[in-house]
Amino acid sequence: MTTTSAAHPIHGHGIPRQTLGALLLLVGCAATVGTALVFQHGFGYIPCALCLEERIPYYVSVALAAAALLLGRAGASTGVVRGLIAAVGLAMVWSLSLAVYHAGVEWHWWAGPAGCAAAGGADLTGDLLSTIDAVHPPACDQAAGRFLGLSFAGWNAVASVILGGIAFASALKPAKA
Repeated sequence: MTTTSAAHPIHGHGIPRQTLGALLLLVGCAATVGTALVFQHGFGYIPCALCLEERIPYYVSVALAAAALLLGRAGASTGVVRGLIAAVGLAMVWSLSLAVYHAGVEWHWWAGPAGCAAAGGADLTGDLLSTIDAVHPPACDQAAGRFLGLSFAGWNAVASVILGGIAFASALKPAKA
């Protein structure tokens, strides 16, 4: 007896095989962009313009993965769910290209965009002019910090490769169990 992936629960948890990848991607993408937001709002790391741009593929991917998960759980066709998951994979390719570009700017392998500075991070509740003068967003070619030799942009490249791999493997997974 053969079953389709949509009807086959995985590990007894009731998660259809076609939606497991969507769940992993939703959690992974949300955790990645959530970590960036914690570093910004919790630890005061002011993002540069490229840092903010690198978040866009994650915001898109969270929405796509959530849609794939919800549609998969609702019994949508495997093709629709796979298409959404493949779109997350493409967004991670976009993310990877942004991350590699930004890391190259930080390592001074190539020039960054002209006028690359962030526009946020200021507390605008007090004396506005003094606050504006006190906030100096980082330049895109200055890594806010490095952990195990990689900047935030470098770690974004690693996350993009892993999440993109999960997305493409899930999108291309055989339909039969």
